[in-house]
Amino acid sequence: MSTTDWEAKYQAQDMPWDKGEASPGLVDFLAAQPQLPHGSVLVPGCGLGHDVRAWAAAGFGATGFDVAPSAVRLAHERTAGTGLAAKFQLGDFLGGSPAQPFDWVFEHTLFCAIDPARREDYVQAARRWLRPGGNYLAVNYLIPDKEGPPFGTTREELLERFSPHFELLQEWVPRSYPNRTGLELMFWWRKR
Repeated sequence: MSTTDWEAKYQAQDMPWDKGEASPGLVDFLAAQPQLPHGSVLVPGCGLGHDVRAWAAAGFGATGFDVAPSAVRLAHERTAGTGLAAKFQLGDFLGGSPAQPFDWVFEHTLFCAIDPARREDYVQAARRWLRPGGNYLAVNYLIPDKEGPPFGTTREELLERFSPHFELLQEWVPRSYPNRTGLELMFWWRKR
């Protein structure tokens, strides 16, 4: 099983996945859905917290989780003084359990970062961290790469893994970062 030392990558400032802003697909989703009830949202593998801050700016109680202490520290630093209801915690999404389940889980680059052998663990974690009827919103990176991270996935794999436990509400090709244009697919699921 492949493992990545994420803390070492942050320490070395080797973070090619960080684009300095929230996912364009998330930004557009939140702008297009102002009527969404403002609940709690978890962003696992939150990195520097761009997506967490986007959710918080839209009125949600947003929490970011990351396994790298430096990511959590930097996310705190970048959020300090913004007045946003954003929290960051050191935590293991795959192995941990919530004190209280969330209304939303937002996926952006964690599914493709973990070893594919742990993808069933990921699906079970998404179920565990969401309340019944909770929403799972995902920006998935559809690349063919088998050696990663990032590790590739397909629309077919995502449907096969998530459909037994979640109802697919919508899917679309989002606006993306320039180097990911046409390689991302967004899914909006509801936990069964």
